[in-house]
Amino acid sequence: MISLLVAYAHGHVIGRNNDLPWYLPADLKRFKELTTGHPVVMGRKTFDSIISRNGKPLPNRTNIVVTRDPAYKYDSVMVAHDLDEAVMIGQPEGETFIIGGAEIFRQSLVLADRIYATEIDADIDGNVHFPEFDHAVWQEISRDHHLADDKNPYNYDYVTYEKADE
Repeated sequence: MISLLVAYAHGHVIGRNNDLPWYLPADLKRFKELTTGHPVVMGRKTFDSIISRNGKPLPNRTNIVVTRDPAYKYDSVMVAHDLDEAVMIGQPEGETFIIGGAEIFRQSLVLADRIYATEIDADIDGNVHFPEFDHAVWQEISRDHHLADDKNPYNYDYVTYEKADE
């Protein structure tokens, strides 16, 4: 199974200047819970932002970085040169999570079976967007609403979409 895992604000904003434009600890906890023990596929810029934030690849996950650079290497990380190769690396391990960025999300919408979205109820400035998706193709199967609190400054919903049977 291929699942997209994304958090976006109004206008499908997912990033600003190669970083997350918000801090939402509950979403980070959910991200960790969903992806631990599974392969995570990401573009090189997304991987670079994780390294700059955490100083290392995501622990307890097979990190698969998609890059066009044939010489790219990073210790303890699998490298793929296109999305199909990345998905093939991850597939034997069960559910594979696509975690960004925008171009990887755009390419993977046709391949994915599920979208786990954190929909942040806020207008946040950003220069990277999750692609619009057809709600006739993607059906909402669950929604869990959360109010802002002292740790999470925005209202947000955890929404799961599954691809409709064609």
